[in-house]
Amino acid sequence: MSAKMLKSRAIVRLSPTEPGEDVRGFLQGLVTNDVGSALPVYAALLSAQGKAMFDFLVWDGEDDALLLDCEEAVVDDLVKRLSLYRLRRKIAIEREPELASLWSEDHFMGAVLDPRMPELGFRRVAEAEKCDAGDEAYRAHRLDLGVPEGQAELGDILWLETNAVELNGVSFEKGCYIGQENTARMNWRQKVSRRLVVVPLDRSQEKRRKAAYPELGVAVDHLRVADLDTATLPDWQAAGIATAD
Repeated sequence: MSAKMLKSRAIVRLSPTEPGEDVRGFLQGLVTNDVGSALPVYAALLSAQGKAMFDFLVWDGEDDALLLDCEEAVVDDLVKRLSLYRLRRKIAIEREPELASLWSEDHFMGAVLDPRMPELGFRRVAEAEKCDAGDEAYRAHRLDLGVPEGQAELGDILWLETNAVELNGVSFEKGCYIGQENTARMNWRQKVSRRLVVVPLDRSQEKRRKAAYPELGVAVDHLRVADLDTATLPDWQAAGIATAD
């Protein structure tokens, strides 16, 4: 299968503007996962309270740069937020229109497995090229696996309640980052009382609904763990909840 372009995604480049500037060190102090080791990784930028603001994949770029594969709808907001934390650091933070996010369920040249889970398929950041859009197929595949993503589904939810542990979106070994205190406390206490769950639309609770996809017949709800029937959940999510208990 050839790669599909995800037009609902955008690429942000963080690059040093002077020799010796440490882009990885800058991002390491902001996001939930360890960007100081092998990439790509799944990570998020949280509020001080530990709630999700932006989620993205972090990739290596050329010339000591890092690339963030994020939602196109919030790319400008992400650039502005990161720029607030830059202060006097010699780092350029800007959208990279020449690059695009590519995806396929099957392997294609230069691609690697999605760091959240292999079943999500293969990803790559590459030069934008003329190829078919894959957004609808990708969304259907992602939701079929029960994986939430993006501000509409994750926004303003405590990071561990988004299934961040199970989706490899957090490191408990790295140093401090924004929102780390609440995130670490929840993990230490093993107290994740709610979860984002993909449910059939006709069983969705409107008051707990984050996003609905009538064309797919599903919704993303933010539900109490005590009310979940683990037999109806994807294996990866049921296993994560059982481990937490």
